[in-house]
Amino acid sequence: MNREDFLMLKDDIVYFDNAATTLKSKNMIDSMVKYYSLYTSNIHRGDYDAALLTNKMYEKTRDIVKEFLNIGNDYEVVFTSGATMSINQVVFGFFKKVLKKNDIILLTKAEHASNVLPWLKLKEEIGIDIRYIDLNSDFEIDMKSLDNLINEKVKVISIAHITNVIGDVRDINKISEICKKNNIYLNIDGAQSVAHKKIDLCNLDISFLSFSGHKLGGPTGVGVLVGKKELLDKMDPLCLGGGMNDSFNECEYKLKKIPTRFEAGTPPIAEVIGLGEAINYLMKIGMDNIYKHELELKEYLISKLESINDIVIYNRNSKSGIVSFNINGVFAQDVSIYLNYHKICVRAGNHCAKLLGDVLGIKNTVRISMYFYNTKKDVDKFIKIIKDYKKIYDVVI
Repeated sequence: MNREDFLMLKDDIVYFDNAATTLKSKNMIDSMVKYYSLYTSNIHRGDYDAALLTNKMYEKTRDIVKEFLNIGNDYEVVFTSGATMSINQVVFGFFKKVLKKNDIILLTKAEHASNVLPWLKLKEEIGIDIRYIDLNSDFEIDMKSLDNLINEKVKVISIAHITNVIGDVRDINKISEICKKNNIYLNIDGAQSVAHKKIDLCNLDISFLSFSGHKLGGPTGVGVLVGKKELLDKMDPLCLGGGMNDSFNECEYKLKKIPTRFEAGTPPIAEVIGLGEAINYLMKIGMDNIYKHELELKEYLISKLESINDIVIYNRNSKSGIVSFNINGVFAQDVSIYLNYHKICVRAGNHCAKLLGDVLGIKNTVRISMYFYNTKKDVDKFIKIIKDYKKIYDVVI
């Protein structure tokens, strides 16, 4: 699907590391080159033609994001450097203000470091209590465990919509109902879901959603924080400087309205423009088409892997394009090096989800993560190579 738009694929590689970052289409790259070549300027500063065009293209991406996620008037879009920065902005700009000592935050042990470490730091600073929702035998959220953890001290549930190792899809609708009923904030890490599955914020009741541009075919260095306006109004920006203030003197300052107050200095202008092009590209393909394609490929891959001796699959039942596995007796990174020798790109390690090892019983896995430009031919090449896994040390050593 649309493989001709991705120059890296012309080198006969199989790219199966899309959960880490996705390939970039020629259209997206061209949109950034056009900005740098034809109308380079800063935003919200100049009154000349190039600057006015830059303003228009930058703000156009904000509208594209709103269309993409069906964002209603209750929410606003803030540009950041990525999902990690978005989550840090939420934790330290908002929750540090509204939480107090012994308030309970619910996470899971399947979360990415970006949705664990900020909370651990906040625990150091103000003494919050972090507790972990149990995972079931498929390493998905155990809803009974969640129900049992809910009490008047629980103030925040902060979870990934789709996790980056197991690839399980959380029932955000059901969890948001629990949060609404119990007056709990719901913070969603959308890094692995926004690029792969249709999200309709008009039908969800969440507090914040974070995601990165580079995981949906956009450039690195740009991300999005979507938040309820009433909450963003109470949030402190972590970065202050030019562009985000209305006025200041020797003693005081006045900030601009949201979202501008959170975009201090010169933002990643070319990257924001590229993000808009990348999202338009996805909308033309159709998110439902992308999700269906990934699930079909995963089913095909699992059926082939299950016929190979010594393969251990950890998430055969999850509903995403992520497959995590190991080969008995073989170090995960050795598998990755072996596959790279055959021009197959996968990820090996703990995938920034170090707590998950406590549940899996093993620290490192090999991860295949697929996208719309992957094909059954890619899977067939991988299966052909992995069947000869006993040759791994001929390559590695």
